[in-house]
Formats: sequence, C-alpha cells, structure tokens
Amino acid sequence: MDIREATAADIDGIRTVAHDSLAASYGHALEDDIIAQAVERWYDEGTLTDDLDDPSTEFLVAVDEDRIVGFAQSYVVERRETVGEIDWLHVEPPSRGSGIGDGLLAALERRLLDHGVSRIEGRVLEANESGAGFYERENFEAIGERTVEIGGEPFVEKLYSKFPEAGGRQVLTEAATLPDGRQVYVALDESVRGADGPFYAVYLDRDRTERYGYLCGNCDGFGISMDTMGRVVCEDCENRRKPTRWDASYL
Repeated sequence: MDIREATAADIDGIRTVAHDSLAASYGHALEDDIIAQAVERWYDEGTLTDDLDDPSTEFLVAVDEDRIVGFAQSYVVERRETVGEIDWLHVEPPSRGSGIGDGLLAALERRLLDHGVSRIEGRVLEANESGAGFYERENFEAIGERTVEIGGEPFVEKLYSKFPEAGGRQVLTEAATLPDGRQVYVALDESVRGADGPFYAVYLDRDRTERYGYLCGNCDGFGISMDTMGRVVCEDCENRRKPTRWDASYL
C-alpha cells in the first residue's frame, strides 16, 4: 500500500471510495438518496480539481495495486493561530481495520506540521461511532459538540482537536461585543472554512449553551447569513463558505 499526493487521474477512484465509505458509516442513519446527493455535491469533478490545485490543501490517497482504497484531505486555515482542518478521511469498507486510516492520518499530520500548524482539528457525527473511536485512539481530544441538520433531521457533531507538538491546552473562548452593546463569546476552536477567512461560532454565554451566530474571521463582522444548505455568507465583506459537510472521519 502506497500513500501519495492525489492527482486529477484519481478523481473517479476518490468518488467511489467516498460513496462506499459514507454508505457504510451512515446507511443506518441516512437515506440512500441523501448519501448519493452528498457525493454528487461534495465530490464533483470541478470541486475536486480546485482542491487539488489549492496550495493550502493537502490531499492524499492510499493506493493498493493501482486502486484507490482511501483518501484524506485537509485545509491549512489562518485563524488566531494556524490550524489544520481535516475535511475528509475515508477508507473503503473492505480495507478498514488494516491500518490505512492510521497511515493516512500520520502522513497528513507530517505535511500539516510542515505548514506550521499549531493544532489539528477533525469533526465526526456522533452517529459515526467508529470515526469517533478512531480520533480518540489517535490522541485527539473531544473539545466540543454542536447540532447540525442533515436531510431535515438533527445530528450531533463532535469536534476533536490535537496539539501535535505542544501538549498544553489553550483557552479558546474570547469575549466580544455586538454592535448593539451585548456581550457574546467567540469560540475560536469552533469554526468553518470560508473563502477569505474562517467563520467562528458565537454564543451568548461562555459555557456555549445558547448559540448566537457567526463572526467573520476576515472582517470581524457579525452580519452573517446562512441558508438551509449550510452556505454561510458575510454581508459586510462577502466572505462565504460552501454547503455543510458532515464530518472528517468515515472509517
């Protein structure tokens, strides 16, 4: 088994692994048509080609006898710190349990460290028990959760974080003031990737029990709109994110 950078020639194999992996991890919780729509939306050729050409993206594939059996993708995001966000980590069902996921993650971590990241993040739906267990075995710490909507149904998404070099924890909640004078709390460890900067989750209380919305990491504006597909747009600087993806581990 070989782990290497993904190329445009790998796109069909990536799509096949993504579909089979999603179906295995979420077939018990999601309808087949929702999974099929997710693959078409997230893994269309244009999107994958753009990601492969993006210098802030690390995209690796695991190859066994010229066949794609797994892949991992991560973005390097400049927040208050440099963070590596693991967007996908898929392994085809017949190859799970053979160390492919561990190999992909180790290779991805090395590349992210070369980018100077101080922290690596991964998100996993609670319904994906094997994915959560994977991160815990890899010394990631569960640091929070939120509720996301998929196919009209609510699902709990867990956030995992790892400090590859420094073992210490950080205080990752920052107080801020809204234009109307109310105090809110910005979760620096809970963000989504935008085209020009991250969007940070904002809460009305420090314990993060009551959600307010988002803060735009590009212009520090609170005027954020979000549609039912999870697209987030800053009304001040037009920073925007793509539709919501479920999580970063489908093992």
